[in-house]
Amino acid sequence: MAKQASRFQRDIKDHWYVSYNKNGYPHVQQGFVLNPERLQEWDPFVLMADDWFKRGTFSDHPHRGFQTITYVIDGRLEHIDNAGGHSILDAGDVQYMNAGWAARHAEEAVDDDLIHTLQLWLNLPKSLKNSDTSYQDIRLEDVPTVPFEGGAVKVYAGTIADVIGPLESMVPITMSEISIGKGGTYTHRIPENHNAFLYVLSGELEFGKSKTAIKKTGAAHLTFNENGSLESELPIKANERSKVLIYSGVPINEKVAAHGPFVMNTMEEIQQAFRDFQAGKFGPPAV
Repeated sequence: MAKQASRFQRDIKDHWYVSYNKNGYPHVQQGFVLNPERLQEWDPFVLMADDWFKRGTFSDHPHRGFQTITYVIDGRLEHIDNAGGHSILDAGDVQYMNAGWAARHAEEAVDDDLIHTLQLWLNLPKSLKNSDTSYQDIRLEDVPTVPFEGGAVKVYAGTIADVIGPLESMVPITMSEISIGKGGTYTHRIPENHNAFLYVLSGELEFGKSKTAIKKTGAAHLTFNENGSLESELPIKANERSKVLIYSGVPINEKVAAHGPFVMNTMEEIQQAFRDFQAGKFGPPAV
């Protein structure tokens, strides 16, 4: 009988804690879970922002060349786009946007809410940067939950624990939220060729063979095997009641130029995006 190949064992490559800028009203506080200054390391991800904000922070604005995945931690998020789309998302909901060639939208707190969100920027390969703009709301009640002894995993995107998440990305990714009670353990399995990171929402957990302990507002970049084709494993243990988000994606391995609301391959393309917006090619305002 042929010996089954062993799974790649992931560990913590690097970890850090998010530092926050207190900006005042209306963008009350912001920190970077993934700092865009290190975007080459995060491929296919560009940045992740951790924001607290009031209404008036992210009114009508454009995007081109990438995707966003916005996870609502607290408060109500109102989305408006210039194609007539409108929705309100609550805690645990996610909005996916493919900016593609020309997105124009607004993301606002509802009424007097102080909203807390995580927004991940997910790159598009050059071949998809001119794709059609689209939006998808993923409601918490539509996210499959897989229980395990001592906890559960919510599968937002990709295939985790033999369950497929509802988020339909333009590139292969996984997104999961794992909740574990004190002393509980779980082994997270994702494709070994995915670049991956995690962000601890609450509690304290130990990860990988190194048993690196990470607390709330801690983030980590994971080891991976870019040329592999099998699954990988990340052992997790909760030192207290905890919750963690884990994201992964296949690296695109292209040059990245990111400036303002645009992510392209060259600065010339960035400048063209600004010219197109100023020329009205992104359509009317999102109001």
